[in-house]
Amino acid sequence: MNIEQCTVGEIVARDARAAAIFERHQIDFCCNGHRKLAEACGEERVGPVAGELRELLGGGVAWGGALSGRPAMDYGAWPLDLLADFIEKKYHREATGQIPPILGYLEKIAVVHGEAHAELHRIKAIFEESAGELTKHMKREELILFPAIRKMVQTDSVPETFFGPIANPIGAMEQEHETEGERLRTMAQLSDHYTVPADGCTTYRVCYGLMKEFEQALHFHIHLENNLLFPKALAMAEKLGATAR
Repeated sequence: MNIEQCTVGEIVARDARAAAIFERHQIDFCCNGHRKLAEACGEERVGPVAGELRELLGGGVAWGGALSGRPAMDYGAWPLDLLADFIEKKYHREATGQIPPILGYLEKIAVVHGEAHAELHRIKAIFEESAGELTKHMKREELILFPAIRKMVQTDSVPETFFGPIANPIGAMEQEHETEGERLRTMAQLSDHYTVPADGCTTYRVCYGLMKEFEQALHFHIHLENNLLFPKALAMAEKLGATAR
């Protein structure tokens, strides 16, 4: 299969380095990872983007070819419980630590620059909403979904839970990812993808730099869940359920 007909989520799942290419071209590989490359890029961009990806992946035209160059972390080969641990210990903790300083900087630059750059007030409001909802979202994963996935792996059986099939919380988390992705897109548009205006101060630059890092980390965080952890957990639950019957 040619790479243009692969989904963007599949491409990043195969080689995590592709995420940087998609970020540079502002292509959503997490919440909209189900789209084929040709659809995600559009007719004008698909050629250049596919060319960069082929160069990254070793120059082969077919997606099935061997990868070359610097080896990428193969998250798709990890056991599901290890992947859940990694997401929680790295991405959940990092997001939790990034939120307070960004909120503080947004408050300062909205006060100082808000009259000349009215979009700052809306960006601040959206980020505050995002911070609150994302914090609750991560807690639900840590207390409900991830323990169920770990138990399924450790017992090699479908766990009995109060929420019914594991597809229920996964569906809820995916929907919340969609909402979070829309917030990210809105903030990126309002800030011209975190471009600091000519009159921006040092705090402005630091704030937008941190927000860009936050956006990129959250994109990959959601990718690991939507394109790897969740579908593999669903497949495992289906297989174990069929075996039990």
